[in-house]
Amino acid sequence: MDSDGKQIYPPSITGKGARFAPGGSVLDHAFGKSDPYTLGVEEEYMLLDGETFDLVQHIDTVLAAVAGHELEPVINPELMQSVLEIATPVCHTPTEVADQLRRIRGYVCGIARDEGLRVGSAGTHPFSLFERQRITARDRYRALVDQMQYVARRELIFGMHIHVAVDDPDKAIQVVNGLLPQIGPLLALSASSPFWRGEPTGLRSSRQMIFAAFPRSGPPPRFESYADYAEVVGQLEQTGCIADYTHIWWDIRPHPRLGTIEIRICDAQTRLSSMTAIVAFAQSIVATLAADFDDGRPLPVQPVTLVGENKWRAARYGLEAQLIDLSSDTERPASEAVRALVEWCEPKARELGCVSELGEVEALLGRGTGAAEQTRIYEETETLLAVAQWLAEETVREI
Repeated sequence: MDSDGKQIYPPSITGKGARFAPGGSVLDHAFGKSDPYTLGVEEEYMLLDGETFDLVQHIDTVLAAVAGHELEPVINPELMQSVLEIATPVCHTPTEVADQLRRIRGYVCGIARDEGLRVGSAGTHPFSLFERQRITARDRYRALVDQMQYVARRELIFGMHIHVAVDDPDKAIQVVNGLLPQIGPLLALSASSPFWRGEPTGLRSSRQMIFAAFPRSGPPPRFESYADYAEVVGQLEQTGCIADYTHIWWDIRPHPRLGTIEIRICDAQTRLSSMTAIVAFAQSIVATLAADFDDGRPLPVQPVTLVGENKWRAARYGLEAQLIDLSSDTERPASEAVRALVEWCEPKARELGCVSELGEVEALLGRGTGAAEQTRIYEETETLLAVAQWLAEETVREI
């Protein structure tokens, strides 16, 4: 108990602790402490052998090489020693994000080349085996594998996480609710993992199917308020299910410590231009939903069962998926749903100054997703080595 007689549960990632009072809940947060709709992006990269393009266990080599550099704080290990995670600083526009990633990608790829390595970006590696990967020697990762066993050991996947700042915690919860129907279009647009363990899977996003085995994953439940969300987090922490809220791995989640909504559904992108388009798409949708909330307009609602169905269809078929459109009780292609969303959020994109970046979504639709491009290369060459080589070359081409 604290001096006010309120129960204090174990500290969360905020470092401040989460307080839960009888009849109500409070979880420390930073919503409203930064400009609304500012951005941050995390990307997970593959560390590749410079000749075979297989994954290599060299995260420690890369981290040693970047030690002392100004970019060292944004370059981090992940669960597997063949995975490197980077994070941008806070940015205001998708173009700023692209500039930062161009700089970080360029630096990381240069370090890798100096060490005889390459870097690739996509949702899965075409042929590397998770059984051959070593776990990074960090307490967090050891604990994760100890708890989840096989489920964690097979998590050889790569994602792109987009953070969008929101200025109020209750608004953030309602915007997350409003984003549920957009999980299918976001996944269809970003799918880039058609191969797994050396096999064509017939899926556009194998990554989603692999990660679905994790607990507390998938579409989030709807919450009535931030206090409602905080109460659930507190219960999970108190009962020892999670150490803190970052162990809730929903496709879209509030991130109280950063004051953002974190969109986690997207596969890692090979092309920087695709990343920029998807970030502009996500930022514009969040800003449009937030404006509707501010103006008292109802946010879109879709039953969680249908959200999951659309997510499955997007993972299976990508932009060719037939997504359920509840507004008309019909189906329509995911590409058409994406175009409709672009038109819907374009006025807010103009206010944000990212209408040209949002316009890049059409170029992405025209050339196809990363999954479609990888599949074309495989069909033309009949070898997954060519796919892995293309990933390494394309990851740096727009730097």
